[in-house]
Amino acid sequence: MSTTENRGQFGSKLGFILSAAGSAVGLGNIWKFPGKAYNCGGGAFLLVYIIMVALIGTTVMMAEFTVGRNAHKNALGSFRAISQKWGFAGGLGVLTGFIILCYYCQVGGWTMKYIYAYIAEAKMVYADPTAYFLGMLGANGFPLQGAVIFPLIFLFLTAFILSHGTAGIEKMSKVLMPLLFVLLIGLMIRSCTLPGADAGLKYMLNVDFSTINSNAILVALGQAFFSLSLGMGIMVTYASYLSDEDNLISNTGIVCVLDTLVALFAGFMIIPAVFATGIDPGMGGGFAFATLAGVFEAIPGGTLFGLLFYFLLFFAAVTSSTSIMEGTIAFLIEEKGLKRNHALLGTSVVVFIIGVFYTLSQVYMNIKGIWVSKNGIEYPIFGDFLEYLTDRLLLPLGALFSVICVGWVWSPEKSVEEATSHGRFKFSLAPVYKFMVKIVDPIAIGVIIVAGLVFGMSIS
Repeated sequence: MSTTENRGQFGSKLGFILSAAGSAVGLGNIWKFPGKAYNCGGGAFLLVYIIMVALIGTTVMMAEFTVGRNAHKNALGSFRAISQKWGFAGGLGVLTGFIILCYYCQVGGWTMKYIYAYIAEAKMVYADPTAYFLGMLGANGFPLQGAVIFPLIFLFLTAFILSHGTAGIEKMSKVLMPLLFVLLIGLMIRSCTLPGADAGLKYMLNVDFSTINSNAILVALGQAFFSLSLGMGIMVTYASYLSDEDNLISNTGIVCVLDTLVALFAGFMIIPAVFATGIDPGMGGGFAFATLAGVFEAIPGGTLFGLLFYFLLFFAAVTSSTSIMEGTIAFLIEEKGLKRNHALLGTSVVVFIIGVFYTLSQVYMNIKGIWVSKNGIEYPIFGDFLEYLTDRLLLPLGALFSVICVGWVWSPEKSVEEATSHGRFKFSLAPVYKFMVKIVDPIAIGVIIVAGLVFGMSIS
């Protein structure tokens, strides 16, 4: 096993689990999963989703964990340790994470803006939620708060945490992840006790197998895959900070269970509330920052409910942004020889500049090359292009290369040897894992790529 000197290391199993879970638990769990569950059959979708996480998500994650700990290097270095020709698989993950970080830090800033809004100007939000959201993005002029001030604060916080290396990530995760679960459970209980929420609970708990079709299965597969932060090199990088004494088998299971619980809790937080208020559960930024304002206004104590919700989003955003940036920082330190603080400064500057254009492209920059006209309606293409590029192409490609490399180049047997710490830990499902990572996972990820690119299906 190759090693790299002076690398950080997680101080405890709990620290690693909470850090990895924090990476997996992101905005997509909270504002995408409920909408997909609502549109794809409720309880039936939950069942399919859990199966997809258990079969596909866990095996891809374990493959990435074993690659990272085998080499104790950044994502590119870890794959290159397996084969000189396959370093590009890790490099693609680093690039993908960097692109995602550019718009993720902007959205993280929006969560901080809305925390402020629900403390100081909730009446302005309720007066016209959509106008308030679009105003933050630049509908009424340059979006100083939405593009610069709050995203810059969020980015600084992310960089500050990472300036302390793995110790910073671990300390942050040990504080924010328990708070995230407490907030999520509290909000879920409040939502489920609203008048009329019983219809939403029934919908989420009733399994109607007639609603399970190819589309629901594909959407569940895509959600399970993307919600676990796979294909970005993050899990490879995090696992590289582990020792042989850490049990990758149990760690994989725990991280996947925690991520799934957050998605399920989010579903039971949002769906009963929208049934109680009659508001359609959409997905994405417009839903989280505009549509939900109608829900908060309509329920008793809604302003406090909304404030806690945006704290929840903020916690999910910052635990993910730190992990995404760490993948880039580890690459720059180990491959380019930069000092950590220099790598953080350079990365933050570039991320911020590109991120500003992401926010501007939402509604403000009506210039050629930023907007495209279709059927008389203009759409921003810069921000949409970044999300399309990562969600439908780069992320699944990165994961596809990962499982092909593990299944066909390195071999599942060596991956199992690493997962068990060379026989120290028992892995009774090793034959199943070998078959999944070599045969099933590449096919499943290939289906995601084809569905997203060829058929244009929204699976992420």
